[in-house]
Amino acid sequence: MELLTTNNVWMMICTALVFFMHAGFAFLEIGLTRQKNTINILFKNIFIITAGLLLYYLVGFNLMYPGEFNGYLGSIVPGIAPPENGMTPEYADGGYTWWTDFLFQGMFAATAATIVSGAVAERIKIGPFMIFTVIYVGLIYPIAGSWKWGGGFLDELGFYDFAGSTLVHSVGGWAALVAVCLLGPRIGKFKDGKPQAIPGHNIPLATAGVLILWLGWFGFNGGSVLSADPELTSITLVTTCLAAAAGGIVAALVSFLKFKNLDLTMFLNGILGGLVGITAGADVMTPESAILIGAIAGVLIVFAVSFIDRLRLDDPVGAIAVHLVCGMWGTLAVGIFSTNPDHNFMAQLTGVAAYAAICVVSAFLIIFTLKKLVGIRVSEKEELEGLDAHEHGMDAYADFRMNEH
Repeated sequence: MELLTTNNVWMMICTALVFFMHAGFAFLEIGLTRQKNTINILFKNIFIITAGLLLYYLVGFNLMYPGEFNGYLGSIVPGIAPPENGMTPEYADGGYTWWTDFLFQGMFAATAATIVSGAVAERIKIGPFMIFTVIYVGLIYPIAGSWKWGGGFLDELGFYDFAGSTLVHSVGGWAALVAVCLLGPRIGKFKDGKPQAIPGHNIPLATAGVLILWLGWFGFNGGSVLSADPELTSITLVTTCLAAAAGGIVAALVSFLKFKNLDLTMFLNGILGGLVGITAGADVMTPESAILIGAIAGVLIVFAVSFIDRLRLDDPVGAIAVHLVCGMWGTLAVGIFSTNPDHNFMAQLTGVAAYAAICVVSAFLIIFTLKKLVGIRVSEKEELEGLDAHEHGMDAYADFRMNEH
């Protein structure tokens, strides 16, 4: 029982760290976008975590961990109740209690929609976004998650994703890509086919957001050990931090060589790319492999951001490059660098393809339907004047008004 208490306390600390990541996402998104849309972005982020937790209680947890099922789709059973041994060492090999299990996994559930929030910032109607969040977080994320973490067909196939490079980050990244395609770019983002910079209004806040996210990853990956095992927890945190550092340094260096300037935002996204990249295999990598995975993620960030611009897709915070591109890379990297001989590249590739299919199809159906029924984009007037004024009737910085165009 003493070991259960120790493990459970560690898992609760990790749960709190993952929860704190929502502050990091919020800071990053508002920092990289314009002042006139700050309230709108904060409202979406608060809605995601509150609605996400309620949805995970109502249907998500049981859908994601259905026990015995066909490997593809569990039954929807509303609400949750602990099993007979849910508070004893018999549950989860003494790693944590049933209630801690629910809360830790619930914190992950909302992250997928948060990724989409950043990509569609500054021009999406808040009502349709909230409807999308309810469906995607409430149904799509847990069904997809059950395929691996719930013991579904991908788990039986040998697919491995330790903490969610694909199950969390790519699930959000695919939906972000679909949403950006259907939504179109912000006014002024492209001129004569060439991308124009739309600077964020508070880069210090964005920097704080990235550092908070890095801190939160101690819980995101460290908690995914599912116990306070000293060896596994410590190597997981080492590989996580080394990949983040390598991703940031390499992204900054490659960006400097390519664009001849020291771009802080590219540095920051490189850190996040390294973190996303190591998340699939943080517990099965050597420190050297972690550095290499993070470094490659840093390179991918720079070229992915440029490629997305060339496709005339507008992603204000780089969410697609960070979460989708580096999420896929990190998942495939398990099949290349894992110290576990049971992991193989083809199983990883199959998993990436399976999640691409369910996420692209479901996100397209949800967002395209909303686009046809109610519209998903604000008017030109609302976009130019800011969503804070039109959607919320509020000003984030009432005492520090600035003229924006």
